[in-house]
Amino acid sequence: MARHTKQTQAVRPVRRPEVRLPPLAPFGPGGLESEGDYDGFEFRDLDLGGQEGRGARFMDCGLYGVALDGTVLSRARIIDSVLDGVRGVGTDLAEASLRDVEVTDARLGGVQLHASSLERVLVRGGKIDYLNLRRARLKDVVFEGCVLVEPDFGGARLERVEFRDCVLRQADFSSATMAGVDLRTVAELDIARGVDRLAGAVISPSQLLELAPAFAAQMGVRVEGPGE
Repeated sequence: MARHTKQTQAVRPVRRPEVRLPPLAPFGPGGLESEGDYDGFEFRDLDLGGQEGRGARFMDCGLYGVALDGTVLSRARIIDSVLDGVRGVGTDLAEASLRDVEVTDARLGGVQLHASSLERVLVRGGKIDYLNLRRARLKDVVFEGCVLVEPDFGGARLERVEFRDCVLRQADFSSATMAGVDLRTVAELDIARGVDRLAGAVISPSQLLELAPAFAAQMGVRVEGPGE
């Protein structure tokens, strides 16, 4: 019984966001503004590509099918909001803060989230290429059923982060620190760099076997059969 309790405590459940949006007002006309304050707006099927909303605040907002190609949202604050079907390349969210946010079926590439803060964030479905989370802080974050191609977690702090039924290809965990990171149900786990930074993560027995060559290489151990 004590053993079961210890194992249960080793992987603390992630606190997922519970976003309940109020009735929303359609956004428009006009575009985003730096330091703008957006409370209770619905952004639906809009092209916000190339617009600048540096330091803007979004609270109780819904973004549905919005294009974000080259949109600048650095240092923005996104709170109690839903991003559904957003798409774009080169979206700049550097140093942004996301809290209680649900991101569903996103199609994004080259998203800049370095030095950002994510707390109680759910990323479900979709595909994100070259996600830059270097030096970011992630707490109570779930990546579920999504595909992440070459995500960069270099120098990031991951606390209570779950990768559930998702694909991680060529992930970079260089200099990252982890606490309560659950990788056990990852459908495809491919770590390009930073396998030595998995202390604080939980993996499955089958993943251990798959990662054994990388662990051996990190320790400087050569693995050869007799007579080789």
